[in-house]
Amino acid sequence: MAQNGSRSMIHTAGCIIIGDEVLGGKTVDTNSAWFAKYCFSLGIDLKRVEVIADDESEIIEAARRMSKNYDFVVTSGGIGPTHDDITYQSIARAFDLPLVLHQEAFEKMKKFSRPRPGQEKFDYETDSPALKAKLRMIELPYDKKLPDEEQVIFPAEDLWVPINVVNGNVHIFPGIPRLFEKMLDGLKPRLLPRLTDPEGKGIYRLLFSTPLPESEVAGYLTELSNKVESKGVKVGSYPRWGKSRNVVTLVGRDQNFMESLVAEVESNVKGRRIQVEGEDDDSGSDKDAS
Repeated sequence: MAQNGSRSMIHTAGCIIIGDEVLGGKTVDTNSAWFAKYCFSLGIDLKRVEVIADDESEIIEAARRMSKNYDFVVTSGGIGPTHDDITYQSIARAFDLPLVLHQEAFEKMKKFSRPRPGQEKFDYETDSPALKAKLRMIELPYDKKLPDEEQVIFPAEDLWVPINVVNGNVHIFPGIPRLFEKMLDGLKPRLLPRLTDPEGKGIYRLLFSTPLPESEVAGYLTELSNKVESKGVKVGSYPRWGKSRNVVTLVGRDQNFMESLVAEVESNVKGRRIQVEGEDDDSGSDKDAS
C-alpha cells in the first residue's frame, strides 16, 4: 500500500462515491463529475470512479485497492451522524487504525455548527444522544505515529469539517456537493507542489466539429491516433444523437504539438475547431450525424 503518500508526486487519481441513496436512484451523484473536471484542470489522470454501497466490506476493499493503485484517492459520502454513516469506521478498519475524537475538529464544530430548529436545548457540554451522534462526525481514523497535519486538514477557515487523510493518500470528504467542492478547492494549494506540472496548467482539450458521420472519419482518426500516441495525445470521437454535427477531440499535455495539428484535423474531418460543443449546430436541423 502507499507509503508517505502525503508527500509523493501525484500522477493518478481514483474516486469512491459511497451511498445506498446513489445506488438506489434517490440521490444523483454530481461529485464524481466535478472531481473529474478538477483532476483534468490540474493534469491529474483520473483512472477510476466507483459507486459503492454503505457496506463495510465494500468500503474496506475499495479503499485498500485504490490506495494501492492510485496516488490520490477521494471518498465522498457516509460521514454523517446516523447509523448508516460508516465511512470513517470502515476505512479505519481497512488500515488497522483506531477512531480518535479529534479535539481541534471538536472545537471548530462547537464554533461553527449551530443547533438546528428543534435542538434548542442541545449543548456541547451535556451528554445526550444528539451529542453522541454529532461526535461520530469527528471520530477519525488516526495514526498516532504520524504528524497531525498529515492526517487532518481544514481547507477553509469557516468550516469545521476536516479532510481526513488515511494511509497517506485516501482523502475522506462529505457527500454534500457544495462542501465537497469547497473543500477540494481549499485543498488545491497543498496539491500543486506534488503535481508533474507544479503550475497546475493541467491537460488541454481541443474540440472539432464535423458534419461527417463517425464511419466516414474512423479511418483517419485511427491513423491520427497512431501518429500522436507517442506524444501522449488521445484522439476521441463523439456522436451527437439527433444533431447535425459530431465532435472530434484531442486531449493531451503538449499544447504546442496539439495546436500544430489543428489545420490537418480540420481538413480531414471537413470541419472546424470550436470552443464549446454544439456552438455551430445548424438551427432547425436534427439530422443524425452518427
